[in-house]
Amino acid sequence: MEFAEDTDRIIQGYAQGYFVMADEMGVLGWYSSRQRALIPLDKRFHYPKSLQRILNQQRFSVEINRDFLGVCRGCAKRETTWISPELIKIYHNLYQQGWAYSFETWQGNELAGGILGIAIRGAFIGESMFYQIPDASKVAMVKLVEFLKKRNFVLFDAQLQNSHLERFGAYQVSDRKYKILLQKALAKNCVFGDVEQTLNSKSL
Repeated sequence: MEFAEDTDRIIQGYAQGYFVMADEMGVLGWYSSRQRALIPLDKRFHYPKSLQRILNQQRFSVEINRDFLGVCRGCAKRETTWISPELIKIYHNLYQQGWAYSFETWQGNELAGGILGIAIRGAFIGESMFYQIPDASKVAMVKLVEFLKKRNFVLFDAQLQNSHLERFGAYQVSDRKYKILLQKALAKNCVFGDVEQTLNSKSL
């Protein structure tokens, strides 16, 4: 059975603390990490002062799911990628069912950047981000955090830590701590898009 054929199984896996990636051969598998990177949804969130000027200039507009596949392809378009064509198909199926979202920045009619993620009740699991215009993904990050806070999300999971995420206050927790926080988030009834999703009880 291909991953893409069973989106319920995919969501249950994410609800248990796992995520899907393709290896160097493009074969999909379930992964977890001993240390999970989280983006804070409180006062610990911060960003470079230079970004404030760009935010004040309102160079970019924000859209959700205006070009979902464009964001998927943008995230996959790099020298080394774990987003295979099959994984894009999975994301698209999740998008069609209201689980996956692209949080996008636009400059006029041009897709400037965006963040790809999966929303499950009070948890937003960021899968990847990209930009075509400098600072577009940074603006998307700031606006996404504002959006999640307004909708009372509990958890913004960035999966793996890197220097870019650290500039926004990203911090790491153990896998054990992450799963505790994840269960708290799954107990919170939040809605990212227009449709409320109900988890299969087997996933909790």
